[in-house]
Amino acid sequence: MISIKNEKEIELITHAGYLVSLTHQYLKKFIKEGITTKQLDKLAHDFIIEHDAIPSCLGYESYPASICTSVNDEIVHGIPGDYSLKNGDIITIDMVIGYKGYQADAAWTYAVGQINEKKQQLLKYTEEALYEGLKQVKPGNRIGDISNAIENYAHDHQLSVVEELGGHGIGQEMHEDPWIPNFGKKHVGPRLKPGMVICIEPMLNYGKKDIYQMPDGWTIKTVDQQPSAHFEHTVLVTDQGYKILTPRLDKNEN
Repeated sequence: MISIKNEKEIELITHAGYLVSLTHQYLKKFIKEGITTKQLDKLAHDFIIEHDAIPSCLGYESYPASICTSVNDEIVHGIPGDYSLKNGDIITIDMVIGYKGYQADAAWTYAVGQINEKKQQLLKYTEEALYEGLKQVKPGNRIGDISNAIENYAHDHQLSVVEELGGHGIGQEMHEDPWIPNFGKKHVGPRLKPGMVICIEPMLNYGKKDIYQMPDGWTIKTVDQQPSAHFEHTVLVTDQGYKILTPRLDKNEN
C-alpha cells in the first residue's frame, strides 16, 4: 500500500535526507586512489553515528556494512572490503540513513582520479537520466511516466537499463510501495499524489543489460563486465511537482 506522509513524517525524512547528503559530501574527499572500500565504510559509519542517526543498511537482511560500495562492473550492493581504489575506477556509494524511525536513501557514482571517456559518458548520462525521470514527478502523473522517461533517455545514449532493479517508496521502511522500474510505458501504474516520498534510481550499463549475483549473496554485476553507474534521489511529491530530499550539496540543489 502506498502511504501519504504527514507533515511530521516529511520533516523527519527531510532531516534523514539531509544527513545522507552530508555524508556523501563528507566521503567525497576520501574517494581517491589507495583507499579501501572498507575504510570508506568505517568513515561513513562513524560520521552517521556522530550525527545521532542510524546506518540503516547495517544488518538489513544481514547485510554486513553501513554503506554499499560498488566498483566498475558492480551495479549495486557491493560489500566493502579490502579492495583498494585505483585511478580510473568508478565507485557507487549507496546509503540509507535512519533518523527517529524514518529513512532516506541516495546513491551516487564517483570517478576515482582520471577516468576514460567511456566511463565519463556513462556517469554523465546516467545522472541526466535521473533528472529526466524527476521531470515527470508531479501530481496526476503515473509511475510509468518516470520509468518511460528514464528508459528513453538511456537508450537515446546507447546505455542499457537494468530491469531487475529499480526505485521504491520510502518512509519508516527502507523499501515501501510503489515499485519504480527504470523502463516501461507512459500513463501506466499508480498515480503520483502530494505527500508521497519515493526513491528514483536509474542503474544503467555501458554494455548489455544482463546481470548476475555474486556468491556473497549481495553484489550484483554486469555479465559482460562492462561498467555500470547508479544515481538516486529521495524526493517528495509536492502540489506543484517535487522536492529533492537528498540534495547534492556541491551543486546547491533544492
